[in-house]
Amino acid sequence: MPSIVFLIEQVAVGLYIFIGLFAFLALRRYGHASGEYRATRFELERNLARFKRANALTTLMLLSEAALVVLGMQIVVAPTLRQTLRFTPETVNVVEDLDFSTPTAPPLVAVSIDDSNVQFGVINPAGEIQITPTPTATPVGTIEPNAPAPIGCDTPNATLQIPANGQVVREIVPVIGVANVENFASYKLEIKGQTLGDDFFSMESYIQPAPEIKQLSQFNPALYPEGTYEFRLAVFDITDTMRASCTVTIYIRPPLPTPTPLGN
Repeated sequence: MPSIVFLIEQVAVGLYIFIGLFAFLALRRYGHASGEYRATRFELERNLARFKRANALTTLMLLSEAALVVLGMQIVVAPTLRQTLRFTPETVNVVEDLDFSTPTAPPLVAVSIDDSNVQFGVINPAGEIQITPTPTATPVGTIEPNAPAPIGCDTPNATLQIPANGQVVREIVPVIGVANVENFASYKLEIKGQTLGDDFFSMESYIQPAPEIKQLSQFNPALYPEGTYEFRLAVFDITDTMRASCTVTIYIRPPLPTPTPLGN
């Protein structure tokens, strides 16, 4: 249901165009039928013209109702649904610990090593302090191999750490990255897939920059069918121009089944 609502919101402009076109044709039919009704003197032809005019009016009423439904989906239902889903708490499945035992390894036998002929070198003769590099954070989840290369993620203005390129997403995950440009105005989280058309669909928009790695939002895969998607972080300046972006490929999969504890 949420996917249908968001799809209607995305194609609302096209729906308005189709509704307007059919409404124009219905108005033309109504005008022709009214002219025939006034021009003829025969009762049979007058009844036929009256029937055509009534059909045209019915079509106009149905088209008006359809336009109101699309408008309601666009300005009321979709924003409310998006706000509700944004604050949906993540469900955590708790599995009780089961009693288990592991074999105890036998004690190690002391080994005598003759180190009289071993020469130990000086590790750091200059007394310099060695800097240990900070390990790169590993995203949570499974990474599929051979995913398409990320696009635009090589700049410090728009980066994504989670979701990572090729990540399999099964449940709600935090969106972690950097979003910051000169004259920053906003950043958007967008998604594109087979069920959403050829253009990116905007999920959320924020007006606070993120110059350092931080949680930007949350992504709920339950709103979209299973498949392959492009996930994009787009950063805009005050002229509403996209100045930086980072696009990664993600794979939405159904959640793993919860393990059931075995009985005693």
